[in-house]
Amino acid sequence: MSAHVRGHVEETRVLVVEDDRGIAESLVRGLRQAGYEAEGVRTGRAALSAPTPDVVLLDLGLPDIDGVEVCRRLRARSDAAIIAVTARGEEADRVVALDEGADDYLVKPFGLAELLARIRAVLRRRRPAEPEVLRHGPLAVDLRTRQIAVDGREVALTPKEFAILECLAADPGRVVSRQQILERAWDAHWYGPTKVLDVHVAALRRKLGVPGLVETVYGQGFRLGAVEVPEVQS
Repeated sequence: MSAHVRGHVEETRVLVVEDDRGIAESLVRGLRQAGYEAEGVRTGRAALSAPTPDVVLLDLGLPDIDGVEVCRRLRARSDAAIIAVTARGEEADRVVALDEGADDYLVKPFGLAELLARIRAVLRRRRPAEPEVLRHGPLAVDLRTRQIAVDGREVALTPKEFAILECLAADPGRVVSRQQILERAWDAHWYGPTKVLDVHVAALRRKLGVPGLVETVYGQGFRLGAVEVPEVQS
């Protein structure tokens, strides 16, 4: 049975266009820690020659080409989400950038949490809505209600078990590393024993009751395996 696949943060490519090296490195580092694929360039020419990303954080005060012109050229050739990032706070500057194709506007200084929220917002507007129910074989994971069903039978999971299953069900067959699961289900800076994950995975397998559904890929992590749905005999 085919699976609905959610978009992954780690599959979202962000291009930081910022001529201040310190600011650029800080932004790239923060975005990578949040799970994005982030790269930085320092000029408009480099931005225009870079591979097309999903999101562009565009400083309007670039040393070679005016940021608004870069925004116009990027929008003419790409549907990437563009967030203008600048020290210019006047309304006229915001209007010009938005008129030339920017999706949003951030005025320096700003916090990383606000930036991440703006990125999520522009991606929601540009991407189709993600499916609320992930399906794989007999498994159904309802992301809105946080309910799990196997062959229509509701399965009660703890919050940690649900988080683990959600990681795996987002892309069935893809191996998710132990560290990735720990960071999502526990904390981004988890430093405790990884054995705790094995305990929860074992409990999750017992509750799901489908042999081979949650597979261990030794030395790598876990994944949802191919599960054959038995044919109904007439």
